[in-house]
Amino acid sequence: MQRLIWLLLIISMVSACAGGEGKATEEETATESQEEATPPEAPGTLAVLNPNLASAEEMAALPEIGEALAQKIVEGRPFLSMKDFQAVMGEMDEAAKEALFTVCFVPLNLNTTPEEDFKMVPGVGDKMAHEFEEYRPYKKVAQFRREMGKYVDEDEIARYEKYVFVPVALNSATDEEILAIPGVGDRMLHEFKEYRPYNSLEQFRREIGKYVDDNELARLERFVYLDTEN
Repeated sequence: MQRLIWLLLIISMVSACAGGEGKATEEETATESQEEATPPEAPGTLAVLNPNLASAEEMAALPEIGEALAQKIVEGRPFLSMKDFQAVMGEMDEAAKEALFTVCFVPLNLNTTPEEDFKMVPGVGDKMAHEFEEYRPYKKVAQFRREMGKYVDEDEIARYEKYVFVPVALNSATDEEILAIPGVGDRMLHEFKEYRPYNSLEQFRREIGKYVDDNELARLERFVYLDTEN
């Protein structure tokens, strides 16, 4: 009799656990979906603000930046190069600039940036600046990852990618490649694709200029190039 009672108790406990697991699975699924939509930063990585897109409040919270300089930065947009951004820093000393550039940076075009300027990327010295330049032209960011993978690990490559970019082909870029352009969302993705094929950069300026002002158009143009559609 005692054995029967214990058996019934065990069956009851197993059933309760099974029911609880089912409920937890639904909650976990919802959580996982949310995490997939907004993937977290990898451990040990820093978010890097783009001074062409960050708000004045975000800029003011950065090291060495107060409200006055943050407002000056916002008013000086767009910065089409890191040298333009450096110019607005004024008398800020080199150590302060280096600290700032770790968390705020105008992305560098891997195909056109002078080798010397790659050294502005935090942690990049003579050797890696040379390797960045060595493998031009880059057609895809995957090519950059593959080539730099000969010298550094995946985490370091992911860190580099916060500071550099490969321009995308206007007529053949995938949705993913276009959405990787800083500040481009679903709406602008649609407009980029709406006017294909582009026969000239002037056409791109004319069509996309219907939706953004001249400053934003100049910023976006840095991230694209004209390819010939087959």
